[in-house]
This record gives sequence, structure tokens and C-alpha cells, in this order.
Amino acid sequence: MQILWLNTGLLLPLDKGGKLRTWHLMRHLARRHRITCISFADPDQPVADRTGMFEVCAELLTIPRRETHKEGLRFYTSVLRSLPDRLPYAVAQYRSKAYRRTVSKALARGTFDRVVCDFLVPAVNLPKHLPCPSVLFTHNVEAEIWRRHTETARGRLRRALYARQWARMRRFEGRTIARFDRVLAVSDVDRDTLQALYPWMSAPVSVIPTGVDTDYFAPQTFADAESSPQPPNLVFTGSMDWLPNEDGVLFFCREILPLVRQAEPHVTFTIVGRSPTPSVRRLAEREGVIVTGRVPDIRPFLAQASVYVVPLRIGGGTRLKIFEAMAAGKAIVSTTIGAEGLPAVDGQHLLLRDDPTAFAASVVDLLRNAERRAVLERQARALVAERYDWAAAAQQLESVLEATTPLAARPDASRSAVHVASINRVKSL
Repeated sequence: MQILWLNTGLLLPLDKGGKLRTWHLMRHLARRHRITCISFADPDQPVADRTGMFEVCAELLTIPRRETHKEGLRFYTSVLRSLPDRLPYAVAQYRSKAYRRTVSKALARGTFDRVVCDFLVPAVNLPKHLPCPSVLFTHNVEAEIWRRHTETARGRLRRALYARQWARMRRFEGRTIARFDRVLAVSDVDRDTLQALYPWMSAPVSVIPTGVDTDYFAPQTFADAESSPQPPNLVFTGSMDWLPNEDGVLFFCREILPLVRQAEPHVTFTIVGRSPTPSVRRLAEREGVIVTGRVPDIRPFLAQASVYVVPLRIGGGTRLKIFEAMAAGKAIVSTTIGAEGLPAVDGQHLLLRDDPTAFAASVVDLLRNAERRAVLERQARALVAERYDWAAAAQQLESVLEATTPLAARPDASRSAVHVASINRVKSL
């Protein structure tokens, strides 16, 4: 197949869960299929990031765009300007005539067998009519993320702003899904959520499981690290400019870490990940909290973790961070949302605790009980090593892409009836 793959940014550096998932899947697909990738790219991004993309695609077409950091006058000005817009801010900032022209010119060649829209956002730049079957790869249910933001927001004004973005995202997500011939989800939970939110959707939803590079994250990689670091260290990894991650570490430091430190006064908490927001950076002023920012390799930090924590209250999709920690043989305490969509079993592969007091108590128990910790570490590692390999996930994706046909070609879901009706239904939201 010849595949046109649409991204909002270059996959390199591999510093986000979504980028890692796409990279591994594309890398396997590229061995048998020709992929043309269209993406925004920061003009200041290292040349190596561009050249490295040719490991996963045969052709790269880029549109210059500078990322707006989530702080400063420029960011808040752009947010204020977006208030009258019917599109959610997370989508509107990527609307681009240049991107749309690039897509249209590529499609005009008439050589592509499939179009894959990676995440929801690039769809804002798709032309109205596509000449080949189209697939939307949803790494999250975006409207569900904004619903959770609204529910956890502090302050009436902030809650109202989130509620507006939630309504806009639900309208855009539903309208966009109605355009595609196939939708990909990363978990059964996300598939069921999509179908519940948009029951009129006519495109089939296929689940592409999450994988992990178990060799790269193998515990023996960390042979030089101490098995019981002193002082005991809790670790969280993730992109720290992503709101669910920011909310999670703020919640942990505010509600959970003080309870842990009452029992274990010398415990430290290390927050590892790119682009920490000002609120996250300020956490480093607290005793025992370390904020690293971007690191070249997260494995040494995983090696130093006594317990890996995932205190997320907001999110969607599946958390690659948990699979990486499992592959590294780490004991994990997570909220239910933090492990949502993953096959891990509470008490067998990790501990699931939503109440701050219960979360803290489980962390303390693992810090003090080396035998219990070791059991969880072994069972977590065994789960991902035996069942979750990227090659298998990519083979499943390849089969789904090959089987995708235009809705109009299927007798059970013609565009003239179900599909058009779904679009009209979304417009009324």
C-alpha cells in the first residue's frame, strides 16, 4: 500500500507516549508499505529529527510552525483570541491553509491507497472529499479528557472555560469521526467510550493494542543501579506540558506526598519529562521534590525508582508510561484512570488506588515491604514480556488498514443514509 500519514509534529525526539506509539507502528509498516508523512515542523528543530523520520517513512513533507509554549503573553493572547471560535483551542491552533494545500497536492497525485490521520487534530486540515479510504487513529477520546478537566477544575471561571472547551471538542470530535471509513482506538475502554458518546457513528472501530520495547526497557539494562536506592524514591515520567500529567503531579504533591512523608520522611519524588509548566517547575521548591525537565533517557530514572506512581485524574487512551515501568520491572501504584484501558490486574501487576489516603498507604507499604514489591515487579514484567510486543500490534494495524473500504462500498453503512445522517446529528450538538 501507499499510505498518506498525517501528523501535527515530527515524531522525533521520542518524548511523548503518542509519538512512541506511532513511531513503533510506522517503523514496522514501513518495511512493507510506502508511507508519505505530512507534518508541521519547527524551523529550529534539529536536522537530525527530520532525517531520522526516514526510518519510518519514504517521503516527508513539512509545514513550518513554531510551537506555542503554555505560558507567557503569546500563549494567553492566543487563548483569548480563540474564545469566539467554534473550534476547541487544542484544534484551532493547528488550522493551517499551508497544511491543507500540502495535503491536497499530495492527494492530487492519485497514488495513495489509504489516508491515516494520526490523532484527531490533523483532520482540521483535511479537504472535504478524499479519493481513497480514510482512517482516524484516536490515541485518546478527546472529549472525555475535557470532561474530566471540567470535573476536576478548581474555581468557577476555570471550570466554565473547561466546560466550553469540552462542548466544542465533543462537537468537533463527533463531526470528524463521521468523516472517516475506519476509526482506530488504543483500548476496549476507548472504543466503548467512543461508541457511547457518538452512537450514530457508522465507521467501525478497531482496537490496536499498546506495545512496549521490552528489550530496551529490560531490568538488566540497569545493572549498575542500586536495587534499593537511598533515600527511597518515587518516580513519575511523562510530557509535563500535557494537562493530565500536570494535574496528576500537582494532585500527588498536594494530596498524597505529604501523607507518604509523614510515614517516610526521607522519601523523594522525581518528576521526569519534557517542558514542565511553571506550576510543575514550582514543585521543585518543595522538600524532596525533583523536576528534571527533558532527559535523554528515562531508563536511569526508572532504575532509581523504589515505586513508580501514576496519580492521574484526567486522561484517555492508554498510558505507555505504565508499560515502560512494567517492562523495567517496577512496582506501580496508580489511579484507576491512570491505568485505564490496560490489561493489568489490581493486586497482581500493580496497585490501583483512587483515594489519596489509600494511595499513600499503598506506596508506604511497598517501600517497607521488599518482598511484596518484588512480587509485583516480577509479575508486571512477565505480563508485558509475554503478551505486548510492537510487532504484533503493527501486524494487527496492517490487517485493519488493508481491510478498510469506503463506507459507501459496504451494504451495511452507505454514506447516502447512515453517514449523512450522522453528520447532521453532530451539527446539532
